[in-house]
Amino acid sequence: MTRVAGLEHLTLLGVAPPELVTVSAAAGFGAVGLRVSPATDDERPWPMAPGSAMLAETALRLADTGIAVLDVEAIRLRPWPGPSRLRPTEFTPVLEAAAELGARFVNAICEDPDLSRLSDEFGRLAEEARPYAVRPVIEFMAYRTVRTLDDAVAIAAGSGGGVLIDALHVQRCGVGLDALRSVDPGLVSYVQLCDAPLAAPADQRAEITEARDGRLLPGDGELPLPGLLAALPAGVPAAVEAPAPGTGAHPAEFAARARRALESVLSQAKERPS
Repeated sequence: MTRVAGLEHLTLLGVAPPELVTVSAAAGFGAVGLRVSPATDDERPWPMAPGSAMLAETALRLADTGIAVLDVEAIRLRPWPGPSRLRPTEFTPVLEAAAELGARFVNAICEDPDLSRLSDEFGRLAEEARPYAVRPVIEFMAYRTVRTLDDAVAIAAGSGGGVLIDALHVQRCGVGLDALRSVDPGLVSYVQLCDAPLAAPADQRAEITEARDGRLLPGDGELPLPGLLAALPAGVPAAVEAPAPGTGAHPAEFAARARRALESVLSQAKERPS
């Protein structure tokens, strides 16, 4: 089964979305993940709002290169005062941008400490996203509200959304491969691949830094990536998410390295029978 191979924007977050499309296509990727809205308060946003010149240019480059958009980021599910509800002004522009780019998925960042309320809001997001033909996905992380695979699966299963599998978070949350195999294949959206030491950082702050700035390219660390891929449904899209600050590499050069690294790992993985 042909597998979509993508490059996530966090890998080269300093590269503007249109140029990331060009760089990813030149490196041999078939898909790209794009940051159309910041995932953190201190992140510099790209001007990718609906109607913007940059969004239009990104769409043109997608058409010119034939590359697809696997996912866009990010919708932040944060606590609000008063009754629990998503405010349309917070996520509608992201969904509109995702639809214009033809994205398959939109990544929801889980920041509300109330798991029950967050689950309700993710369900509302999934409902609002249907007319845009984009599927919200939820990701478990050791330092976020959704900390376990079971919680992510329960939230996704009750909403129509999906679960995003990230190799680093699988390791840091202690998720076994048998647990991944037990997940309903229809809930698994795509997998983000990077590498890292098996041992976790000393504390949560260091763990966050590792996730945002300290990942390695697939194959450069100790994570059992071929086994991880074999535990997932056959052909699930795979995207490199491995930020490279401080390497000094040109974006095109680093993207090419990322593509070779991904291909090496994919070639070692035995797909799970359908």
